[in-house]
Amino acid sequence: MLDLGLVLIRGPVGVLLAGHGVRKLSRRFGGAGVARTGEAFEALGYRHGAAMAVLAGTTEVAAGLGLAAGAATPLAAAAAIGVMSNATVTAHRGAGLWAEDGGYEYPLVVATVAAGVATLGPGAASVDALVGHVLSGPAWGAVAIGLGLVGAAALLAAERRRPAERMSKADGGGR
Repeated sequence: MLDLGLVLIRGPVGVLLAGHGVRKLSRRFGGAGVARTGEAFEALGYRHGAAMAVLAGTTEVAAGLGLAAGAATPLAAAAAIGVMSNATVTAHRGAGLWAEDGGYEYPLVVATVAAGVATLGPGAASVDALVGHVLSGPAWGAVAIGLGLVGAAALLAAERRRPAERMSKADGGGR
């Protein structure tokens, strides 16, 4: 039953995360595509909006498909945790918890599911089990959480402009 439960958790969460990535990369599923998503990233304070749109979209697609399939599970979970942590800090934190208010409910749920799947493992019905390479347990859960948070923090530190830089750009100044 645990294996069935893991598929029921991994599948929809992973596919929906991948769908979010596709929306960033294209206009499919009502998405904005790279150019408009890049503009949104720049409005959030990123230096290179289009590059960030591609990075975020690609990460969401890869992490989502990895989680859904149970493939490279700790790495897929770390990527999901990282991209969702980044989204929480930049796009959702100021709006509170609930998604209908623009809050961080969705990224929190995705990151939590990813951490749980990294800890429990993907189960028998997974690519990892098929190839005989299942990595799970509290240590792997901690590794996924740690990698995700460190990756998000590094990206935020390297890519986001300081408030003064954002103000000069808004006033017509350069980057």
